[in-house]
Amino acid sequence: MALGATIHVFTVQLAHVDRGVYETLELRLARHPSESPEYLITRLLAYCLEYTEGITFSKGLSDPDEPAIVVRDLTGALRGWIEVGLPEAPRLHKAAKAADQVAVYPTRDTTPWLARLAAERIHRAEHIAINVIDGALLAALAARLERRMELSLSVSEGMLYVSLGTETLTGGVERLSLS
Repeated sequence: MALGATIHVFTVQLAHVDRGVYETLELRLARHPSESPEYLITRLLAYCLEYTEGITFSKGLSDPDEPAIVVRDLTGALRGWIEVGLPEAPRLHKAAKAADQVAVYPTRDTTPWLARLAAERIHRAEHIAINVIDGALLAALAARLERRMELSLSVSEGMLYVSLGTETLTGGVERLSLS
């Protein structure tokens, strides 16, 4: 018998000072048995950092053609394609042709991945945002992962401040490019 997904419920008080976004988010994330805690936390933070009208989590592993997170306008047209992990060049090429905005949130070391992509042809590669979240922050949040969590996330000048009760964790987001 196959293992089912574990549902995690997050209440996030988001204050993204850099973008002027202040929201309370109630999020339910299904964690596939093969998904690491760090990957789940990266998906959560990517959603918060990219938060805009029309943003949703995709069907995940059950639909491999979709990114982890999508942004659609009121007509249903695809506006944002947000990947978590290290997607291959053909997938990024497809994403850049399909959506105005493409962002990637890697979950591992990007050095060999970026070197491999440098030799590939990717549509509008210079417009693809690679956002690397501090690994120590991801590990600290993954270690504290529970099925229900309330947290405050403040973003200012590329720094993340995550408050869990009385504890505050910090880490940066480094922006890289493919070009």
